Amino acid sequence: MQLSIDLTGREVLVTGSDFAARQAVRRYEAAGAVVSRLSTPQGAGHDGPLPERPFLVAAVDDGQAGWEPLLDRCHAAGIPVAAEPAAGRAGHVTLVGGGPGTGELLTVAAVNALRDADVVFYDRLAPYQELASLTSAELVDVGKRPGHHKVSQGDIEKLMVASALEGNNVVRLKGGDPYVFGRGGEEVASCVAAGVPVRVISGVTSAISVPAAAGIPVTHREVSHMFTVVSGHAPLTEKELTHLAGLGGTIVVLMGIGTLHHLAAGLRRAGMRADMPMAVVERGYRPGQKTTIAELGTIATAAAGCSNPAVLVIGEVVRVAEANRGHAEAAAELDRLAASLLGS
Repeated sequence: MQLSIDLTGREVLVTGSDFAARQAVRRYEAAGAVVSRLSTPQGAGHDGPLPERPFLVAAVDDGQAGWEPLLDRCHAAGIPVAAEPAAGRAGHVTLVGGGPGTGELLTVAAVNALRDADVVFYDRLAPYQELASLTSAELVDVGKRPGHHKVSQGDIEKLMVASALEGNNVVRLKGGDPYVFGRGGEEVASCVAAGVPVRVISGVTSAISVPAAAGIPVTHREVSHMFTVVSGHAPLTEKELTHLAGLGGTIVVLMGIGTLHHLAAGLRRAGMRADMPMAVVERGYRPGQKTTIAELGTIATAAAGCSNPAVLVIGEVVRVAEANRGHAEAAAELDRLAASLLGS
């Protein structure tokens, strides 16, 4: 259970060792509390006065024995006690998959990693708008945009490693999943080469979630029993296009607007039929989400105004989604009609 409380100007005592309590202190200070500290249980014995009689005691689980008498006395005095986890170990990196850009699709592990971070390096495809409510860490924007790389990939890796070597608990928050066209493997390799402990928290990949946001299933019984995920950053070779066209199933292309013309023309040359349904889903789960549906032979014209971030979906599942949408709209219209008749 999670509770929200206004702590502005309230006295909060944070107990626990300095190392274990460092992030809890930041969290309460960020919430507007006036924070006091008690690092060891010594001096907070059974009979002494309670320190300043705070509004709230945040008890960090630092592994030290001897806190129980103080906490028992707080309970007896009617002072609320909030249990807080100890800060994560310092000097390591966690690559966190942030999903398609909405905090609602962050995993529990991702939320916990952000809570425990000292520094967060994030990019534009991650749910960065919500970071202030998820972490009290220092936030560093390393977002790369098409045609304008704010921080190069190599520099991002150097920043992560340097920060971890300084003793920080570093989170690299990425869009989607770190290992699905996210260059997570390169970032792990950089940490390993520098002797920095590193772990990866998987995220919800946009290859599945963004089509789903538009009502498109990447597989569907008796329609498609497999799907292939392709990077749209660079044009495919003729050999790759031929192989892709012959696979069948559903094709999902991430960030493919820049190579859309080449892809559509190449698949046609490779034998894919011109009336194959295709969808372009822009800004999935974000304000202004938009879906453009056409056929392989006409998509280049239909999607002329589309831009990244976008996911392309090629296959009969697009037609399934259109049929489902039509049924849903018809059902909604019947509901509106029934409500109108009941109202009259």
